[in-house]
This record gives sequence, C-alpha cells and structure tokens, in this order.
Amino acid sequence: MRFIKGHGTENDFVILPDPDGALDLTAEAAARLCDRHAGIGADGILRVVPTKLAGEPAVEGLAADWFMDYRNADGSIAEMCGNGVRVFARYLVDAGLAEPGEWDVATRAGLRRVTVGTSGDVRVEMNRPVHLGESAATVAGETFGGVRVSMGNPHLACPVDRPLAELDLCHAPGFDPEVFPEGVNVEFFRLVGERHVEMRVYERGSGETRSCGTGTVAVAVAAALGGSAPSGPSDLPVGEWTVDVPGGRVTVSLEAGTSFLTGPAVLVAEGETRPEWL
Repeated sequence: MRFIKGHGTENDFVILPDPDGALDLTAEAAARLCDRHAGIGADGILRVVPTKLAGEPAVEGLAADWFMDYRNADGSIAEMCGNGVRVFARYLVDAGLAEPGEWDVATRAGLRRVTVGTSGDVRVEMNRPVHLGESAATVAGETFGGVRVSMGNPHLACPVDRPLAELDLCHAPGFDPEVFPEGVNVEFFRLVGERHVEMRVYERGSGETRSCGTGTVAVAVAAALGGSAPSGPSDLPVGEWTVDVPGGRVTVSLEAGTSFLTGPAVLVAEGETRPEWL
C-alpha cells in the first residue's frame, strides 16, 4: 500500500491514494497506521478516492471529483477535518490529480471549496458555523464553560483566563454525553491580542493534537461572540482572526453566511507499507 505523509500546522496525516476505490480500510488498519510507536504515526488517515467510488450513497451524489475519506487516529470515521482537507488538496495538486485553482472536495460534511496554488498556504471555505448554545468541559476537576459550534463535526470552545500550558490535557476532558452523544472536540482558548487567540485542543478519537482546523474556526466564533449569544442562527460576528496553535498559525475569516480557513499544507514523505503488516 502506497502512502504519503503530510501535515497542516503539525496536525499530521497518512494519505492513502485509492484511485480505483478498491481499498478496504478497516478501523483496525487505520489505527495501526496512525500508531506512533508501531506504525507510521499520524493524527488521522486521508483516503483519496474518486467521489463516484466512495461507497457511501450520501457522498457519491456530491459534485466533486475527489472524496476525502477521513479517519481519526483510533480508526473511527469523522465528518470533516479543516487541516486535513488542506493537506488533501495539496496532495491532489502535487500528484497531478487536480489543477491549481479553486474547486470542491467532497467530505461527509458536504462540499468544501479549496483554493490551491503551486506552493504555500491553502484556503478552504468551511461553510457557515452553527452556534448551538452553551455547555461545559471539565479538566482535572475544574469546570470550563464553553460555546457549542458545529462545523459539520461537533466542537466545544472554552475561553480560559490563564496560560493554556497550565492545562493538563493528558486525558480527555469531561463533557455532557447527552449534549454530545457522538463525542466532541474540545478547544481551550485565550485572547492574546486584537482578534488574536491561542488555542489547545483535545480531539475525539485522536487525543491532544498540535492543531485542529475546524476547531480554530469554532474558537474564532466563540471569541467573536465574547460571551454573548447571537440573536439568530445567521447572526454571527464577521471579521478576520489569527489563531495560534502549538503547531503554528492559521487565519480564520468569518463572513456573512460562511467562513474560511487559511494555513500551510506540507507533504513530507512517501513510501509503501508491507501488506502482511496490515
């Protein structure tokens, strides 16, 4: 099995080209590939498959050439990954499977429009964030109130008034399973300047990661709201935010009815796995 390794602000992925839709990627195989001690090591898997061969009826009707089949590090299936879709797009251009420019990528959360040059940052339209109210997370017995945001996948973005390095994220934060029956990505953020925040994240199925693209948008929404709820589902603040994560920096643009995420996408290695190992 051929693979490519890439990352977006050090949120890293194993990319598996599957142009014929023939790869039967089990949860166990995905988890072994992502294992940092006994596998290649990654926060997740990006299977690159033609949309018409996705094997999922809800996806096969989307008007895009390629489907990003994203798996978390534990092998579980996820709807969307903001850093992953940038790395996915960079791979398509570098592999000659897509031309530089603007086009759509199919995901389980719907279409995502990407803008890709021959090098450098990739911009992706993340669509409209959905504010779902408030909830809370717990870390080491301490409770942090937060904002629920859907980016096609669930997020709980919690403001913190002290250095984020003081938080112990070695274990999953507690959350209300009735509010998040399928789990949740939990972000902790602190305002460090005008429209400028720093963030740490614990991702469901992966643990603490160096970055989370959808999470940076959720944090920008929570920071822009400043503790006040929007008056309606489309009444979210607009503006450009800088989000610093342990793996680097991205830019989030909140616009009327949509949002954009811009940041690096880097391919670092390629090779082959031994079939008998999987």
